[in-house]
Amino acid sequence: MEFTKEMELARRMVEDRLTSFFPGGGLEEAMRYSLLAGGKRIRPILTMKFCQAAGGTPEEALDFGCGIEMLHTYSLIHDDLPCMDNDDLRRGKPTNHKLYGECVATLAGDALQAAAFHTVLSAAGTWRHGGQMAKGLAAEILAEAAGVGGMCGGQYWDTLGDGQPRTLEELTEINDKKTGALLRAACKMGVAASLGCREVDAACMEAAQEYATHLGLAFQIRDDMLDVEGSAADFGKPIGSDAANGKVTYVTLLGLEECGRRVLQYTEQAKAALERGVWQGDPAFLRQLADSLAQRRT
Repeated sequence: MEFTKEMELARRMVEDRLTSFFPGGGLEEAMRYSLLAGGKRIRPILTMKFCQAAGGTPEEALDFGCGIEMLHTYSLIHDDLPCMDNDDLRRGKPTNHKLYGECVATLAGDALQAAAFHTVLSAAGTWRHGGQMAKGLAAEILAEAAGVGGMCGGQYWDTLGDGQPRTLEELTEINDKKTGALLRAACKMGVAASLGCREVDAACMEAAQEYATHLGLAFQIRDDMLDVEGSAADFGKPIGSDAANGKVTYVTLLGLEECGRRVLQYTEQAKAALERGVWQGDPAFLRQLADSLAQRRT
């Protein structure tokens, strides 16, 4: 129960802050529609909680986390476009291009990407020293995760080979970029957020990266499982779309039983990675979060 309450408190902090962005009409309305369309807010929560574990406060990392969520939302808008996945629903609601048209949806995604970096670089804080260093480092981490070596590169290889046979190694490399890169950025930016007030042991950044890598693999495998055995009402989009589109997934390569085993294995590796950090706070929440994601139904 304590974990559930803590999770909900962090989620509400993120939701409240996100509602303050893009209050206008036109393009801002389209941006706000997708940004506030729901979701678990896992990435900003990771940013806040890694900052707390490194000795900071959730508030110090809030705008960094909101920047991550803006970038994640831009990627979802573009993924749903007819030129990519051509999805009609996202989180149980019409996708952005279904409501506003392809042109506006494309621009809404572009604008959210720019807003992500602006939010990180203009974050206000109570930093006594090194604030600009922390913001610059966070922006660098985010850019690396978003570009050709991260999310966009992963999406490129995923789109290029749709419907083609893939090995397990190829699929893992793609998903490590598509899903893992942004999770790594969220965790490392949380550590960066604490740098304004205190020195942080380098082991924390390394532990954050390793935790996120294993968490990302578990998350993606669980996602593939839910596309087979999940509920459309819970998942917010049709079940079985991967199979219908001839997409190679972990389930098609490994089967459900082996996928379940690997989710648990990667989850344990994520938790073990935390033991290698020199934390000034308590990383217990991060261990519980990994366990909860391994068992998620949405």
